[in-house]
Amino acid sequence: MGVFASTDDPGSAGHEQVVFCQDRQSGLRAIIGIYSTALGPALGGTRFYPYASEAAALADVLDLSRGMAYKNALAGLDLGGGKAVIWGDPDQLKSESLLRAYGRFVQSLGGRYYTACDVGTFVADMDVIARETRYVTGRSVEHGGAGDSSVLTAWGVFQGMRAAAEHVWGTPSLRGRRVGVAGLGKVGRHLTGHLVDDGAEVVATDVDPRALAWARTNHPGVTLVDDTSALVAADIDVYAPCALGGALNDDTVPALRARVVAGAANNQLAHPGIEKQLADRGVLYAPDYVVNAGGVIQVADEIEGFNFDRAKLRATRIFDTTRQILRLADDEGVPPAVAADRLAERRMAEVGRLRAIHLR
Repeated sequence: MGVFASTDDPGSAGHEQVVFCQDRQSGLRAIIGIYSTALGPALGGTRFYPYASEAAALADVLDLSRGMAYKNALAGLDLGGGKAVIWGDPDQLKSESLLRAYGRFVQSLGGRYYTACDVGTFVADMDVIARETRYVTGRSVEHGGAGDSSVLTAWGVFQGMRAAAEHVWGTPSLRGRRVGVAGLGKVGRHLTGHLVDDGAEVVATDVDPRALAWARTNHPGVTLVDDTSALVAADIDVYAPCALGGALNDDTVPALRARVVAGAANNQLAHPGIEKQLADRGVLYAPDYVVNAGGVIQVADEIEGFNFDRAKLRATRIFDTTRQILRLADDEGVPPAVAADRLAERRMAEVGRLRAIHLR
């Protein structure tokens, strides 16, 4: 299937631009996907991952860039949606020359795309990329950046989870609730801390033994289980997927015992129709691109000169956005994912329309 066919989504306007980037000497093979610039330059992180094939890398960048457009729209940002993937094992391939080569490709887009951190890339990598392009955010504090964006990502997920708890149980608190966290990486660790502070009982898992060791040391009260399958089937009130996408699929949804799903992972719904399966089972799904927008709010704030208190206040409003979407879903009789899509598409259409007003 060609690129034009793969971007032919009948439910959307399709991607504006897909760029393939290669530098043989450094080993760089990257794809940059720009879904929409209706609200402004596309913003989205760079994922460095050993995909099984070029087709898998393309599919991921298309899904992720579309999700970023919707996420940025609902976060109230004047930014469009984009994403990039670097194909390969970061432990084996990542180097200064590769990152700088990638930075030059980002620069060649002339500001249509701003990049930031994602799976496999970190603040230090953004500092290297920034030596070749001005269109990068998520930089270190030493270079005038915001630092680790997982801090406000986790804070936003916590706010979205609070709004979902209020919708289901009538109180915006996780105290006394059993929350299952799948993935104790950059975001999962901060989220676990917020949940423990709020009085929740946390059950967690991770494929990395080092992450489990971190949990035993820093939060000895957290219950650790062997794998995600065991976590999904556990007696929990809230399920928080905080690793890679596709966490909600035809296998996990029937086994899920939680009443609420609210997590940091992107693209949690494995395919269309999963949101209806969740609704039919009485599971309230807080759309991932709504609740995990704290990170993009943080790095977007950096573009105008970072202020942590201002960015945290904006991320705290994820509570209100999530509450609005859940109420809209009830009013219109649709799953929350559908309500969120409608709200995002409405803003992209209404604000994007203003670009037709000519400015000298």
